[in-house]
Amino acid sequence: MGLNLNYSYTDCLAIFGVGGAHPGGLQLTKELLSREKIDETTSILDAGCGTGQTSAYIAEQYRCKVTSLDCNKLMLDKARQRFLSLHSPIETQQGSTENLPFSEGIFDIILSESVISFTDVSLTIPEFKRVLKPNGVLLAIEMVLEKSLSEEELKTIVNFYGVSQILTENEWKTLFQRAKFKQVSVEKFNLQIDENNVQNATDFSLSENIDDEFFEILEKHMHFTKVYKDVLGFRLFRCCN
Repeated sequence: MGLNLNYSYTDCLAIFGVGGAHPGGLQLTKELLSREKIDETTSILDAGCGTGQTSAYIAEQYRCKVTSLDCNKLMLDKARQRFLSLHSPIETQQGSTENLPFSEGIFDIILSESVISFTDVSLTIPEFKRVLKPNGVLLAIEMVLEKSLSEEELKTIVNFYGVSQILTENEWKTLFQRAKFKQVSVEKFNLQIDENNVQNATDFSLSENIDDEFFEILEKHMHFTKVYKDVLGFRLFRCCN
């Protein structure tokens, strides 16, 4: 399979309407949120909301103010459809995390699930800090490089996923600290996903007439996941403003 694809990995996620494409999926999201103090007065930004699976869960579970942002119009359309069918009062906004369309200091929590890597990290992290309230919290799930790879292998992965680079845990930590987050904690998860639990099944919102190339991209992603399972890990970063 050549890498000269017309579509990107994120286009593929949008077409299949994959909810919870980040490592750990919705099960991990639920676990993370359960540790935070959230009530009806909490204001949460779901940055890179995709098809809105996480946003819908938060709105239903916590009855708080949820804002869903994504730069991908197709993803956002699918999220809006979801919210409409659930009669969920979630505010949706098309926009980039590198230049957030919000004034400063308005969110208590920002949830960013496998999003920052797909952007210009040096712009996104300070933007998250800007729109968080004092003592607000950024919860970011991100891919990390566990072992060094040859330049060629790294290039293959970076090109396929369309990420700017793949950082180590320490490089991530340095970036969050450089953005002047007061406290940065890192956690490694070994989540045992119960595949038989229907709640953990991957959530799809399919487009009609899907080009074969999208199935190839999905297949390649599965292949990478297997081949690089000891090289590509992920971490939860909890950053306090």
